[in-house]
This record gives sequence, C-alpha cells and structure tokens, in this order.
Amino acid sequence: MQLSSRTLEELRVIINGDGTPEYRSGPKLVSFFNALGFNDTYGQGFPSRWIYTDDRLQRINGTPELDKCIRQTFAVVNYIGRISELDALILRFNQYLAFDKWKVIRNNDEISFAKLDKVIIDSDEKDSTEIDEMQFLKTAFDVNLDLLGLDTNIKEIIRSRLDEAESCVKNDAPLASIFLIGSILEGVLLGVASSYPALFNKASCAPKDANSSKVRKFPEWTLNNFIDVASEIGILKQDVKKFSHVLRDFRNYIHPYSQMVTNFYPDKHTALICLQVLKAAIFQICEYKQMGGK
Repeated sequence: MQLSSRTLEELRVIINGDGTPEYRSGPKLVSFFNALGFNDTYGQGFPSRWIYTDDRLQRINGTPELDKCIRQTFAVVNYIGRISELDALILRFNQYLAFDKWKVIRNNDEISFAKLDKVIIDSDEKDSTEIDEMQFLKTAFDVNLDLLGLDTNIKEIIRSRLDEAESCVKNDAPLASIFLIGSILEGVLLGVASSYPALFNKASCAPKDANSSKVRKFPEWTLNNFIDVASEIGILKQDVKKFSHVLRDFRNYIHPYSQMVTNFYPDKHTALICLQVLKAAIFQICEYKQMGGK
C-alpha cells in the first residue's frame, strides 16, 4: 500500500496518540516500530516524536510493513471496552485514506483493507458520497465577522488577517495564505469555544491529558481538536470537516525541515480550498449563533 504524505501525517497523529489513552512516549514509539523490523534505541539526541514517526512511516511506505503498521495501530485487543472509540478512529482515518483509494475495515477482531475504484468518503452516518471539490469551491458564503460576537480588538485582527490571506491567495503565495488561514480559523474557534465552554469540554473527542485524563485547557488544543469538537456538537458541518485536512497541521509547516520531511508544497488550488473552508466555517458559526446556539 502506497499512501500520500497527507495520509501518513494522519497516521502519525493516531500512532503518537497525543491527548488520548493511546499516547506513545519516545520509548514506546521505538518499541512500536522495532516490531516492524527497525532496530532503534531511545536515548540522548532522539528527535521529536512526530519527526521520528514521520521518518519511519516514510521508510515503510509502499512495503508490507506499512500494512502491518496499520493493523498494529488499530489492533482490536488494545481497545477492549472501547470498541466504539476504535470504530470512530477508523472512520476518521478512512476520511484521509479515501484519497489513496483505500479503506480500513474492522470485522470483529480482524483488520483488513479494501481497494476503492474511486475517491469516496464516509460521512458520520457511514454512507458514502463522492467528493466534489468544485461544488464546494463554487458555494458562496456570506462572511460577516460582526456576527461572530468576538471582542472588538480580536475581530479587527481577524479582519486584517483575512484581507491579507485573500491577498496572498490572489498573488500566488499559497503557503503564506495557509499559515494565515489556519491561524484565523484557530482564533475564531477558540473564541467560540470560550463562549460555549461546557459544550466543548463535554464532547467525546475533546483532547485529554495523557496522565490525568482531564480535558485540556483551550489554549492547549490544536486546530484539529477545535474542528473535530465543533463538528461533533453541530457548530460545523461535514463539508468544513471534510475539506479541512490540509489546515490541521498548518503550524508544523512553518518549520522548513517539517515541510521537507512531509513534502508539503501547496498550490493555489489548495489555498483556495483552505480559504473556502475558513469562509464556510465562519458562516456556519454565525448561523449557529443566530439560532441561539441550538
């Protein structure tokens, strides 16, 4: 199985398990990959966990060890009493794997793979709909920052960044635009979470501290955490979640080495999708607030 760099990134997130009961420390990651044929040792000079996992996944990409790695990641025995969590995790991973025309299937305690003849994506209701990027890009969203209910100073910063992001997209600066768009969306969602703290903290996918199992404070959440929780509680719809995969690790791409490792080189089309994700998210948040948060 040969996977794209973006799907490998998602696999890395799941394997590392930050903020989940499946969190793997540096030594545990070494043991995980040594079971796949590596002969690594953990000690001084060990790279960051995400760099290490990215490197090992790229080395086994396209080999039988990658299949074994995925089966090991979703091993049912590790989720006894939490099978619903495993199924949700597989569903989430399949959203990315669909772009490689593959799908993970759990049949009782067996993890297998299905080859797809076209790119399809599973919804939360587990039906399949063909991805239609052009239709998403053509949808017009009326963005009114005033309806977000943010503090005036923050709102003006958001407005300024949005103008700059649109300018970057128009002037063929896709990487810069993605940095800005990601920061804007995270800032907006942090503001929304602060308005509905109980809703966000009680969500099943809210990130938890690996040691105490308590929900992390909002400043410690990632953009992906905010998107997943906002989607779970109904603030964001599936179209935003479906096309937000490029944005989720936008911070990492700021580092040139990370961009080199992940081979992430966005084009104008990618930037346009990200900008549309941002506009759709703002529109849906405003709609949610206008309905009284119900």
